[in-house]
Amino acid sequence: MTDLHRDLHINTDRLLRELHHLATLTDCPATTDPNLAPPTTAVTRIVFTPRDLEARAYISSLAEAGGFTLRADAIGNTFIRFPGTDPTLPAVGTGSHTDAIPHAGMYDGTVGVLGGLEAMRALKESGFTPRRSIETLMFTSEEPTRFGIGCIGSRLLGGSISPAIADALTDRLPETDPRAPTGLTLHDVRTAAGLTASLTTVPLPPHYYHAWVELHIEQGPLLEREGIPIGIVTNIAAPASYRYEITGFGGHAGALLMPDRRDALTAAAELILSVERHTLATNAASHSSDSVATVGTVAVHPGAINSVPSRVTLTLDIRDTDVDRRTQIMSALHADIRDIQSRRHVTIAEHQINADVPAISDPHILSTLESICNSESIPYKKMVARAYHDTSFIAPIAPVAMLFIPCRNGVSHRPDEYATPESIALGTRVLALALASLAQEGYPS
Repeated sequence: MTDLHRDLHINTDRLLRELHHLATLTDCPATTDPNLAPPTTAVTRIVFTPRDLEARAYISSLAEAGGFTLRADAIGNTFIRFPGTDPTLPAVGTGSHTDAIPHAGMYDGTVGVLGGLEAMRALKESGFTPRRSIETLMFTSEEPTRFGIGCIGSRLLGGSISPAIADALTDRLPETDPRAPTGLTLHDVRTAAGLTASLTTVPLPPHYYHAWVELHIEQGPLLEREGIPIGIVTNIAAPASYRYEITGFGGHAGALLMPDRRDALTAAAELILSVERHTLATNAASHSSDSVATVGTVAVHPGAINSVPSRVTLTLDIRDTDVDRRTQIMSALHADIRDIQSRRHVTIAEHQINADVPAISDPHILSTLESICNSESIPYKKMVARAYHDTSFIAPIAPVAMLFIPCRNGVSHRPDEYATPESIALGTRVLALALASLAQEGYPS
């Protein structure tokens, strides 16, 4: 019988080659920064663009070469399966995404997809035969770049968004690529990519997964700062996002006198500072730093130096591990919005894009991960995931957890995002051992 702790070998060279090749499938021109070592890699890979379709084809080719079975659903979620001896049992899953926001890095998501595939290959090559099937899943559209909401593939799998609402999402690619056609929906875009089946076929059946573990770079500085090689995620923060449209009255910058102005941009500035003030106050009151809020986009109309802004559109991203605390910040913001409207004689319309709940890791999976780290003498840190992850939307339908590895300076979503080969290999090894352990567990009672 195979002794995995002895026989398991992660082929780090193979994994790194694949990560670096995947990084070449980008809409960013090749660039290097001589001040950084290794050189930076800028990746733009927006879902359903030619580069994204190339990445999907590449991952599928690797899966087929590894001897695994392959299927894609109507949104393009791609399932790579290592069949178990009892295919009737719920499977054990892992995976992440390969789409990337503009000018991002080469490790976000991709470590979880290629690391998951390498974990399955390493298990197979060691002679291990799972009882439950093991799957690596490449999710569609984890990033919100194209359709304005993240984790579309996992939301559909877990039932967190209706197929009709998903299909009607507006294609926002023309905002970043003026050559792209306007007026398209997700349905139009996925159909053009050859995904023509109904989205009603995407949600997973009950008890599809026995357990789920996602491998990911931390996207924060704690593991590197503390010199700890592995993070075990206990919960994932709850994100919500909103779009605001502030409407005032525009005019000539010289002729419209100050007492007569209803400047939409100065009202927007007050709203943005209100978000920051109430988030800081909530953290101070709770003696934590778990509340975070960001206004990441601001569009000013008409956008001329000599014209008073008549309309401003902005977006807010607010996250917390505690929904009540998030609600408290929003309630305080709403009171300020009413005051801003009254004093500045503007209107402020709010549109909620999403408001998700925290994901709590399964105690048994956490115990399994801790036991593996202890048996391998690997230091680990229990921690919170503060970024969006597809695991958040698998959590309603399966027991979940996540593994983090350090990333340099905590940097992510930038070309200088970087994780060392040693960290990637170690995270993949812990993942493989966890998948093997969970795959051997008995029938549900």
